[in-house]
Amino acid sequence: MQAGAEQRGQWSSKIGFIFAAAGSAIGLGNIWRFPYVAGENGGAAFVLVYLACVALICLPYMFAELALGRNTEKNPVGAIRAITPRSLWIAIGILGVLTGVFILSFYAVVAGWTFGYIFKLFLTEPTPFTEFIASPWTVIGLTALFILFTVLVVYGGVSNGIERWSKLLMPLLFILMILLIIRSVTLTGASAGLEFLLKPDFSKITGKTFLAALGQAFFSLSLGMGLMITYGSYLSKKDNVITSALWIASLDTLVAMLAGLMIFPALFALGKAPDAGPALVFIVLPEMFREIPLGNLIGAAFFLLLSIAALTSTISLLEVPVAYLVDEKRWKRKYTVWVVGAFALLLAIPSALSQGAVGWLGNIGGRDFLSLMSFLWGDISLALGGLLLTIYIGWVWGVSNAAEELAKGSTFFKSRPFGLPFTNAQIWAFFIRYVCPVFIFVVLLNVFGVFG
Repeated sequence: MQAGAEQRGQWSSKIGFIFAAAGSAIGLGNIWRFPYVAGENGGAAFVLVYLACVALICLPYMFAELALGRNTEKNPVGAIRAITPRSLWIAIGILGVLTGVFILSFYAVVAGWTFGYIFKLFLTEPTPFTEFIASPWTVIGLTALFILFTVLVVYGGVSNGIERWSKLLMPLLFILMILLIIRSVTLTGASAGLEFLLKPDFSKITGKTFLAALGQAFFSLSLGMGLMITYGSYLSKKDNVITSALWIASLDTLVAMLAGLMIFPALFALGKAPDAGPALVFIVLPEMFREIPLGNLIGAAFFLLLSIAALTSTISLLEVPVAYLVDEKRWKRKYTVWVVGAFALLLAIPSALSQGAVGWLGNIGGRDFLSLMSFLWGDISLALGGLLLTIYIGWVWGVSNAAEELAKGSTFFKSRPFGLPFTNAQIWAFFIRYVCPVFIFVVLLNVFGVFG
């Protein structure tokens, strides 16, 4: 067992780590955001570009975060401090910890909506979505409930809390998705939706498609805030980081594709537009559920699925600041989770009230408070954190140190692919030093609207 593992916790099995890390990546971004972004950007053409971005940009970056975490056995702040103490680079780790808390605050609001919709669909005269999210006590109560669920899981620790629940929630997620896909593809006219998702029209691939796919891939995999550093710090030196990362990325991508298979066939079968944007899940789909037999029951199962996906993500968002306080400040975990959870709830209240309950929170510089938080922390902070971490790992810690860590438990990095004169480690080093920073910088520029 690693030094200090008794205090910090450690994954008890590789499958437990994969489910937990994949769960952190699988969330609203896969089931809510992926279908409407794909719908707005050409369907199957977008999917192809998305898969390329995951393989060529996101996976090399994920290897780097996991390597830094396992090498130092620390949270993002502690990891950088262990390698370059008393340096300004520690600010990257601090940014990651803050990002986890602030994303949790507004993410829990949307997660609360999904949980509320499980029951809302059974009402004979359901409240319109705009009225539902404008009810202050409803949205605050649902947000508090969701943060409570999250706290209770993280309270149990790494193996008894996060890992145990991930092993239960992830299989349940896949079972629900498969059941809903079977119902969706058997609707009359569903074949048009399958064609939209699986038959690419290459003429639809534009610069906009590429930027949307790269942004979606990066944000979907929970990269840029040191979350994988934290989860990697609980890994044994015997674990194969390469195969674990491949499983995480594969499961995350699989869920995004399953979400497409679940939603697009039903949309096309019932004559709904695939490019409805963020309203797709909360407005278009409930209307669709009411048009099919047992629609309320199917809709409730869908929002249960969405709630489970959101919970596996909020668990990891809470774990990042908790790990920091446990490692660096020596706080006890069972006390820390409640303190951070309560702080996240306080931060969440303005986001919850910004959708119609409090007028001035609905327009701050042209954005409502929730959208502003999403822009600052979900867009800018993640991309900036990812850019700085690639530079730090590639140039400050050094690709040789990172590659040496990744080679533990794996022979992959030492081998030469296809008889090339380069090892996999050298190819990865090129990507993490040159390719990943450039493309993540492009994502950051796109966030600021540089490309229109």
